[in-house]
Amino acid sequence: MSHSVSSGPLEGVRVADFSRVLAGPLCTMQLADFGAEVIKIESPSGDDTRSWVPPVDADGTGTYFSSVNRNKRSVVADLKTPEGLTYARDLIADCDVVVENFRPGVMAKFGLDYETLTKDHPHIVYCSISGFGPGSGEDMPGYDLLVQALGGLMSITGQADSDPSKVGVALVDVLTGQNALAGILLALRVRDATGMGQEVQVNLLSSVVAALVNQGTATLATGRSPRRLGNAHPSIAPYETFRTAEGTLALAVGTDRQFADLLRVLEREDLLEDSRFASNELRVASRDDLRTLIETMLLDDTAARWQEKLLAEGVPAGKVNSVSEALELAETLKLEPRTTIADPATGRESQQLANPIHLSNAAPQYRSVPPALGEHQGTMFTLRPTPSTLKGS
Repeated sequence: MSHSVSSGPLEGVRVADFSRVLAGPLCTMQLADFGAEVIKIESPSGDDTRSWVPPVDADGTGTYFSSVNRNKRSVVADLKTPEGLTYARDLIADCDVVVENFRPGVMAKFGLDYETLTKDHPHIVYCSISGFGPGSGEDMPGYDLLVQALGGLMSITGQADSDPSKVGVALVDVLTGQNALAGILLALRVRDATGMGQEVQVNLLSSVVAALVNQGTATLATGRSPRRLGNAHPSIAPYETFRTAEGTLALAVGTDRQFADLLRVLEREDLLEDSRFASNELRVASRDDLRTLIETMLLDDTAARWQEKLLAEGVPAGKVNSVSEALELAETLKLEPRTTIADPATGRESQQLANPIHLSNAAPQYRSVPPALGEHQGTMFTLRPTPSTLKGS
């Protein structure tokens, strides 16, 4: 049977998705949300995250897999067999984009690497996602925890007197997935103009190093690595979390005016005359003293009440929310952070976080629940003219 894709900015773009786990599937789901036709090509055992349970979605699918695989169709191809390879090659021949996150060299063993495919399919945009790039680090395992450690992120995460800590989600995978998305869209933009595809390479280590931004640039400028500061900021004070009578409050005071407003709400305007706190630079130097004073005052009320009072006066402040509370806040602000996808044919239903990208003339579409393994094996994918014959030829 044929299958039509709901309209969107990427309508007509077909993606052969060989990726597993998080970075690649997140990238291809974002493409699918905006109209691309994503065919998830899985091994007979399926994406590893299919077995990462509990917790599970309403239809019994693991929430890890569910979180990054909506709007896709699943087929099975055992690349270790001639039949599986032929099936994969036939799919790729009629695709615009290939995404894979095997270790470097694996796709070449199957003849599915960029150099091989581009000989017959010069229009292909081929995205390779790896842990440490195709060079001497090609054999290193690309696990998010490992890259958070090796990439320096853990060294600046956690309390000053505690062990290094990872971020609470696989943030490096998320960053790399977004970089892959950007790279693919850039390459498609070039192909629209020239008819020629190209290879996009992203890796976890480069993604996390680039994401160190001010901390990384400070290291380049000074030759010194930053230390862990807990929730404090290396260049701004007060800019961290504080205990209150109930809950934890985050203060993000970035200007002298905001600092004056903070002291006014705390009824300690006398501290404006304290030479230790006369400028941000001095406040950073006297961070510990300032923290003690502020926290003593904040213990008089709850985080929720301080948030209300401080925001009313223009002071950036907010209680530390649970994930449930964060979702409730986004809903209160009418940001529509969640969506429910229902499959009327099977009765399957999936609760999903919404795509965060908002275009004024093209909303993301939530067409189908994350697929069962091989669910679309019998689908006939309609052959189309290759893009190279349509533009730039």
